[in-house]
Order: sequence, then structure tokens, then C-alpha cells
Amino acid sequence: MITKYFSKVAVRFNPFGKEAGAVRLLLSSIPPVQRMQSTQITNQLLTESSTATPLVKITYKDKKELELDPRGHSFEELANYFDRHSRQLQIKETIENQ
Repeated sequence: MITKYFSKVAVRFNPFGKEAGAVRLLLSSIPPVQRMQSTQITNQLLTESSTATPLVKITYKDKKELELDPRGHSFEELANYFDRHSRQLQIKETIENQ
């Protein structure tokens, strides 16, 4: 997963729900150096009695925001969804540097 273009990552999930595994893998795919230096990570844990819905919201360095409800999605599906814009930014960066 291409994470170097993330500026903010906000997650909201139930740690005991079906979506927890995919969200944890998504968070763990962000390198530790990037977590400390360039990417702001916000997480909120939901309880069984909570009325809020699970959410993964990523803001990219070009200010574009993508969000997705992680219920019913695997980690691969989440990664593909968020990588789509990262690949566009990578191509743009490659073209500008030539």
C-alpha cells in the first residue's frame, strides 16, 4: 500500500467487530517513521452501545479526502480503494520530476 501521500488518517471502529482486522492492518501498514513525522492519525474506538458507524477517512497531501465504511470489506479491498488516488499522485510526481 502506498502511504507516503497520506497527511491524515482517521479511523472509527469497534475493536471486536468484523471490521477490526482490516482497520488494524490498514493502520499497521503505515510505517512508524511516517506515523511520527508526516501523517496525523486519529482513532476512535466504538463500543457495542455506540450509535456511530465505523469509518476510515484518509486525507491526502493534495487535500483530497476519501472515506469508506470498513464493514464488509477486506484489507485488500480497503488498500485498493485508498491506493487508487495514491497511484495517481505517484504518477503525477514521476511526471513532474522528469
